Amino acid sequence: MSFRKGLLIGLGVAAVVAAAAVTYERYDTKTLKRTIRRDAVLCGVNKGLPGFATPDDKGNWSGFDVDFCRAVAAAIFDDPSKVKFVALDANERFKELQSRKVDILSRNSTWSMSREAGYGLYFPAVAYYDGEGFMVPASRKVETALELDGSKVCVQDGTTTLLNLADYFRANNMKYQEVKFGKLDEVVAAYNSGQCDTFTADASQLYALRQTLAKPGDHVILPDLISKEPLAPVVRQRDDEWMMIVKWSLYAMINAEELGVTSANIDEALKSKKPDVMRLVGTEGAYGEELGLGKDWAARIIRHVGNYGEVYDRNVGKLGIPRGMNQLWSAGGIQYAPPIR
Repeated sequence: MSFRKGLLIGLGVAAVVAAAAVTYERYDTKTLKRTIRRDAVLCGVNKGLPGFATPDDKGNWSGFDVDFCRAVAAAIFDDPSKVKFVALDANERFKELQSRKVDILSRNSTWSMSREAGYGLYFPAVAYYDGEGFMVPASRKVETALELDGSKVCVQDGTTTLLNLADYFRANNMKYQEVKFGKLDEVVAAYNSGQCDTFTADASQLYALRQTLAKPGDHVILPDLISKEPLAPVVRQRDDEWMMIVKWSLYAMINAEELGVTSANIDEALKSKKPDVMRLVGTEGAYGEELGLGKDWAARIIRHVGNYGEVYDRNVGKLGIPRGMNQLWSAGGIQYAPPIR
């Protein structure tokens, strides 16, 4: 074989390998295998939202969204500490998930058709039912959102909040001045300094962020919700195995609350002879194996992190945010999980 011919063959092989590498990068979707190899779940969270995701001065994270990622780690590793948290702004969250900087986005993100279809992402299940609301200074003596005509509204750019705001004022033939910022802390600072007389965000955010204002008692959250904001964890499409683990980790927590299984009584639940409890904790059936996990996958979640109600109460409930729609369906809310059977 001549040198020239050998060189051409070598270049051809290199091109094939490079193309295969690109294909692998685009289409290898074995997130679970990579997570196990890495020995940690990479979790994208808010940079700082009380009750949902906040780091302390030592870098220890806490919150509702944080605990969900710990639940997934518990299901996989039997160790909720095997999570690495990556703080993401609203305008970078989906891009960083697409580029595999994180395995899960657990960051107050609204499930919408355009995001799921346009970004190549999947929202496995609703973790928190929310809606957009308004906060105003109590001195304005405003009682409903329909009295906000002519308001100067602080809002975060790159969010469904911005779109809902425009829809609401247009639908009600009201005028407003939009004051938008790329980062949530900039929105809060602007409202706190009086640059606007109204602050709009998801109601859960308003309750959480009111606590950070200079004088929280001087501000009221109006009762109106102007949108549906189903907040859900987000994963990449074309990885059904990983999507199923994320989805059923949440459903296990909801089912556990409905069945009365908690982190305090999980050992007793493992002895239960009730069929639905046995299926949940893994003493009957092979449901964990169907997810690529162990039989006790859900018991691990409950033992280490707790059921849905426990996670809600210790993070969101302590801020005084009404549970409302996030009550179980059997308690007057709409939070509902398919059965494990």
